[in-house]
Amino acid sequence: MKKSLKITFWVLVVIFILMVINFFIPAFKGSEVFLIPFIVFSLLGLVLIFLTLRQKTKEKTKKFLLLTGISAAGIFISIFLHNAFYALATITTHIFLLNYLMEGLHALFFIIVFPICPLGFLVGALGTIILLIKQRK
Repeated sequence: MKKSLKITFWVLVVIFILMVINFFIPAFKGSEVFLIPFIVFSLLGLVLIFLTLRQKTKEKTKKFLLLTGISAAGIFISIFLHNAFYALATITTHIFLLNYLMEGLHALFFIIVFPICPLGFLVGALGTIILLIKQRK
């Protein structure tokens, strides 16, 4: 793997660990600073996707790196869409069908944000780390 790809990957892992710690020790909860790691994490996920597609890597490593990048990028996008559909559900309470559609979409993106994207990131990151260790030997 190229150096820029490795650096981006390891920075993503460190930011993910910091975000998990922030959930258990919420120092910045309720402020704008709370969103900064999510935004940086998602942007680095996009960078990782771009670098992975651009550089020649082994097929297995490429799949794990893409899973890591897509999961990272998906977190902030899903947070944004979850909140947007929640707001639309609040606005459309008087329109029966539209309200249920917005409620369903906001619940869907909530499920994507919390269990799916972090699990995808962990699988991709751990798979990449295992393949990197195997390549060193």
